[in-house]
Amino acid sequence: MTPNRTAAEISAPPDVPPAVPVPRRAESPACRLLRQLLPGRLFPAGRVAVIRLHGPIGGTARTSELVELARRLRESSRVPAVVIDIDSPGGSATASDELLIAFRRLAEVKPIVASIRGVGASGAYLAAMAAHRLIANPNAVVGSIGVISAGPRVPRLLDRLGVEVSETRAGRLKGMGAPWRAETDEERAKQQSIVDAFYDAFVETLAQGRNLTRERARELATGEIWLGRQALELGLVDEIGDLERAVEIAAGMTGVPAKSAPVRVRRPLMGRLIGRFTASLAAAVATEVETRLEDRFRF
Repeated sequence: MTPNRTAAEISAPPDVPPAVPVPRRAESPACRLLRQLLPGRLFPAGRVAVIRLHGPIGGTARTSELVELARRLRESSRVPAVVIDIDSPGGSATASDELLIAFRRLAEVKPIVASIRGVGASGAYLAAMAAHRLIANPNAVVGSIGVISAGPRVPRLLDRLGVEVSETRAGRLKGMGAPWRAETDEERAKQQSIVDAFYDAFVETLAQGRNLTRERARELATGEIWLGRQALELGLVDEIGDLERAVEIAAGMTGVPAKSAPVRVRRPLMGRLIGRFTASLAAAVATEVETRLEDRFRF
């Protein structure tokens, strides 16, 4: 017969030997690579999101990623404010305009601060016009407000090589800009009218974004560049400062701590695996070729 036990004796746990710490295995290179490639945690709530606008603007894939990223940030309840980290010489006029539209939609619902760290010129400066505040490093390159359309004309080279291009078209301006023949007067006039239309739109955006008269905006839209301190004197930026200062401003506009995190659209796993080795270089070359040969109008 089991002797009677007290309640304390019944509830007392049996003796448990102390846990033995298990040494942590060193992470292998393969595990480290997978950890970087596989989807990670959610964006930390309450932090300022940083979008990186680096390099030439052009190419459908890169522009689409930034537009999609702006849409996701606009709809996310975890992101209180956004900083656009700019180091870009500009590029395609149409792609730059697409970024401007996407950033304007984002600015309708969340504070945006643009920070020019190295170069914020031409189409990159155009995209920055969507921001509520624009700051630049003291020696950042700012401006290049204008439009250019350029393309090679190689009919004499083809003649020397004995190459003849056969062209069949419908519509007298179809094939405008073809490099294998000389440009007609009508084509040249049409080309200039398109450049002028892009330029007028750029000037109007500058006037709205920097609160300038149209006449003053046109005076500044000469295509020249200035350093950050000169741009401040001209009213092209609001303040001299770095990316950290931009985060502080954005955080202050929403009353959150001045902490940030970079964001990007995550691609499928296979695309990220391939991109680490070959796709990045191929995409860069393809983008440059596409921008220079197909998209003639550049900011």
